[in-house]
Amino acid sequence: MTSPPRTPGRSPGEAGRVARLGLAKLYVVTPDLPPDRVVDLATAAVRGGADIIQLRHKTLPRGELLTLARRLRELIRAALFVVNDHVDIAVLSGADGVHLGPDDLSIGAARRVGGDRLLIGASASTAETARAAVAEGADYIGCGATFTTPVKGEKKVPVFAIGGIDESNVQQLTAIGLHRACVIRAVAEARDPEQATRRLRAMLTT
Repeated sequence: MTSPPRTPGRSPGEAGRVARLGLAKLYVVTPDLPPDRVVDLATAAVRGGADIIQLRHKTLPRGELLTLARRLRELIRAALFVVNDHVDIAVLSGADGVHLGPDDLSIGAARRVGGDRLLIGASASTAETARAAVAEGADYIGCGATFTTPVKGEKKVPVFAIGGIDESNVQQLTAIGLHRACVIRAVAEARDPEQATRRLRAMLTT
């Protein structure tokens, strides 16, 4: 039996995460809800076909956030699991990655803490900041201001458009060749989060 192809510098398991990231279309971020509701929402999103789930919670104390991250890690296997902001919580919970904003730990520092085991995503609002993040080692980019400055071309790393994306406008992305999107309210505020996720995922693949 032949061994699976390896991404240089990464173990087979790590290379597998990179490969799954490359295939990802729909990235769902959790809102600031009570932990049980976050778990229910994430579970529904995974059932609906979300490729990535990000735990983003700005109000939970760190100990409770770690507990929630560990709960989600146990539940989320069909999708990649990412923790927002906190590299230590991503590592301690066994998450697949961490997402960093402009005011968070630098990508280089996050890589020193998490090693190559963690996927590292970065937020970028301009092409310049996106290129800088890629040069520093980001595995993917979350691009804001989607409908004012559309990002074209996803050659180096995956680019997920974010900013007011829902079923009413996602086709504006696919029309210009973007097939990766990050959503919060489009799933979290849907009457049926699982079905909303399934519809969005299907729209991004057409």
